[in-house]
Amino acid sequence: MTDVISYFNKLNRTQQVGAGILLAVILLGVLQPLVHDVPAQQTDLYNALHGPSWVEPFGTDHLGRSMFSRIGAAIRLSMSLALISVFTAVVPGLIFGVIAGWKGGLTDKAISFAADVVAALPGLMLIMLIATISPGSFLVLYVGISLVLWLEYFRVVRAQTRVLSASPHLESSRLLGFGTWYCFRKHIWPGLASSILPLAALGAGNAILALAALGFVNVGVRPPVSELGLMMTELFPYIYDAPFILMQPILIVVALVLGLNLLTRSDTSWK
Repeated sequence: MTDVISYFNKLNRTQQVGAGILLAVILLGVLQPLVHDVPAQQTDLYNALHGPSWVEPFGTDHLGRSMFSRIGAAIRLSMSLALISVFTAVVPGLIFGVIAGWKGGLTDKAISFAADVVAALPGLMLIMLIATISPGSFLVLYVGISLVLWLEYFRVVRAQTRVLSASPHLESSRLLGFGTWYCFRKHIWPGLASSILPLAALGAGNAILALAALGFVNVGVRPPVSELGLMMTELFPYIYDAPFILMQPILIVVALVLGLNLLTRSDTSWK
């Protein structure tokens, strides 16, 4: 706990605001099952579109389902998918970026050409195309989002590796007979980490937006799963009857992405 407080104090004001917003949303998703154990898919048509109350702090949707439970479940789903998608994007981006930047020559050209081909396709359209292969499949969503996100990591890692591989410290290690793994661990990775970590946070925000967009156009997860974009689509017809219900998933998406973006405003705290 002391380490967490110490790290938080090292953040600048903007980053602290972002961390606070993000922490509040995550706590909402984590604590919801503990303080409100109503199943997210339990319907009650007699209590549909009710406003906030002591029993239902966030009100109920058009089927009488608890919005508190649904929002909590949607936060957990969005954060889980974002973390998995970013991890599966960072790994190939890091591997291919280091190989291309380190080897150079024909290897660099071949990998960079493959990346340019993928980059030529519209990102969201590519994710939607992949998602239609098996609608509602989480694995397909992971693959689609990761396939788009890895390009950002590849380009940054490749450029950083090319710069770091020409540094005097690394050249000295080579002359002393140290191997590739030692050079990467001592000279390349420390320089990459300061760029990869903030970029990963931004990638998580992009993954959350992509998931919400897919759900909104009905090519993401399927009902009755609680997902922020899908909830927007389901609640949109009731925008005039119960606007406070529709605004909840929208505000959660905004809070998650805003928190992640503010957290990356300066890279000094990532060193």
